[in-house]
Amino acid sequence: MAAQHAIGDRVVEGPTPKHAQLREILRRTIECELPPGSPIPSERELAERYRVSRLTVRSAIGKLVEEGLLTRARGKGTFTASRRMELQLYLMSFTGDMRRRGLMPTTEVLHCGTELPLPAAADALRLEPGEPAHRLIRLRRADGMPMALERGWYHPAHLPGLRDLDLTQSLYESLAHHYDVRFEHAWQTVWSEAADRETARLLGIRAGDPLLVFRRVSSHRGQPVEDMTSWYRGDRYQLTMQLDAGVPTEDGGIP
Repeated sequence: MAAQHAIGDRVVEGPTPKHAQLREILRRTIECELPPGSPIPSERELAERYRVSRLTVRSAIGKLVEEGLLTRARGKGTFTASRRMELQLYLMSFTGDMRRRGLMPTTEVLHCGTELPLPAAADALRLEPGEPAHRLIRLRRADGMPMALERGWYHPAHLPGLRDLDLTQSLYESLAHHYDVRFEHAWQTVWSEAADRETARLLGIRAGDPLLVFRRVSSHRGQPVEDMTSWYRGDRYQLTMQLDAGVPTEDGGIP
């Protein structure tokens, strides 16, 4: 299907709906033949090629957009999406992760201040009632593409003067250099949610698009220092985990 190439599949009468047949034809073509960023034929061309209605084509393409295999560009057409990156659960900074992948990481600081934290963050950082914490919000990009939004709370006693650092660079490298703080342990919770308007605007997606969300509480020498939540674009990432057999402990972990 690249340009005008078709792979010979046909949509036929039968128990499987035509839009589902066409979706699988397009899926195989995208996965086997088309590199990321390739345009696909128009709805009219696909309708003529596979002898189906424009509504059938629109339904098939819509599902592939939802799955992240295709992306629409207003006024330009529909294109194959960039392949999702494997997001593995280990304690590494965004900057280090992107460099490892051969991408250029950049960071925009949206907010940095000292404020009263939310109760959940105060508990996670073991703060006294009424004790403030550093609040840091950053937008992370790779090769210029918005990838993640981070909103974090940081323990001020461990990181005095955090606001004076260059927070557009790797935070973990800066903490190690200026405070000798190196996170060796973290608890991380993962869930999915739909993007709200503000998060969607910052990440360059539509409100309601899927996000992978990670809340990480990181510790240095047994003391929690960071409570950070990250919103990753669902069309750019997929989560990979290695699972080993084990007996759960009382707190739900694996010994």
